[in-house]
Amino acid sequence: MTNDDQLAGFAESLARETSTPIHTFKNWLDAFFWLDQKIDDTKRTVVVLDEISWMGNYDKNFPAVLRKAWERYFHRHEKLILVVCGSVSAWIKHNLLDNTGFAGRFSRDYVLSELKLSDCAAFWGEAAGRVMAREMLDVLSVTGGVPRYLEEIDPGLDANENIRRLCFMKSGVLYTDFDAIFNPLFGEENETKKDILRLLGEGPLAGTEIAARLGLMRNGHLSEVLRALCEGGFISDDAGINPETGKPCRLARYRLRDNYTRFYLKYIEPHRREIELGTYRYVSLESLPGWSSILGLQFENLIVNNAMDLLPFLHLGNAIVESVAPYRHVRKGRDGKPGGCQIDLLVQTARTAYVVEVKRRREIAPSIESEVEQKIRRLPLRAGLSVRPVLVYDGDLAPSVEGTGFFDAIIPAARLLEQAQ
Repeated sequence: MTNDDQLAGFAESLARETSTPIHTFKNWLDAFFWLDQKIDDTKRTVVVLDEISWMGNYDKNFPAVLRKAWERYFHRHEKLILVVCGSVSAWIKHNLLDNTGFAGRFSRDYVLSELKLSDCAAFWGEAAGRVMAREMLDVLSVTGGVPRYLEEIDPGLDANENIRRLCFMKSGVLYTDFDAIFNPLFGEENETKKDILRLLGEGPLAGTEIAARLGLMRNGHLSEVLRALCEGGFISDDAGINPETGKPCRLARYRLRDNYTRFYLKYIEPHRREIELGTYRYVSLESLPGWSSILGLQFENLIVNNAMDLLPFLHLGNAIVESVAPYRHVRKGRDGKPGGCQIDLLVQTARTAYVVEVKRRREIAPSIESEVEQKIRRLPLRAGLSVRPVLVYDGDLAPSVEGTGFFDAIIPAARLLEQAQ
């Protein structure tokens, strides 16, 4: 692909949308001049420059030219709405939003995140009312709330068959999409970013730990790479508040946020050879080693990504939520054994810490209480802070778990799918 190819594509689109002959453009200023000629000032016009990062990827002067075109042509049209958008948010932020030349020229800035779980059930259509919540949650644990992937769901198939068709077949969208989209998306730092994602697939890490494990310098360059991955929605820097001090955690830990990327790097990419051979065509996914654990970890990530939707179930009253993030405390006990704790999600107000345990199991046994109780004992809390255990689950809940009153809130994950209904 070259800049001339991009200009030719722009010329074809302009001709198609305006029913005029195709022009040959010498450069982008020439192209924007001809676009300006087609804008009718008697009616409202919306111009969308889609995937703008690819339009400008082959001309280093593209941002300056776009600014010049706005000043020279486009701003004169009172009924014009100009929209620039794209999947490479880091490019847009660096070249446009953070570019001083565009200061004061943007009316709106939107970052489109994944759909809420309560919106995702619509992709099962009329079958949504007949499909068990676990099936939807298993598919969403692989796809996340990305509409493009949810469009590929076949409501007539169960969760495992949908996952097999999308992920473990050569023609599957989720088998091919990583290479088709993510490789060019990552740009010059392609391999470094993929190495970071693979590393975070094993668990959250601080920036210094990432640098040490990959043999990278902990400097501004690595910080920029991590920031780009955060802005793209692939990872998140879950800092939150330290429950022991009430102040922001000094060390941010990066987590692989995107469910599809996590599933692809951990469970699809390592089995590409078998998928190419068609090994998974007739194999039951439930028979694969550790399949339940795989979906359990994906489910946990899905719930953490949708943590804000849990707040209405916690009976917070008018309390201001100060922090919502996973929490990890590392400390060895006196006997040398690990004495810290890892909290799936820690929600904090000024007076209360909600310890949220996320579980996907066939049966949620009474032992879940002792597991959470041990975490609470190891959790360092400042004076005056109450602690309330919360369970978010998918599976069959043992009756005694509700009967003991140990958990202050018990939230079936299915409620998150129904919340907007």
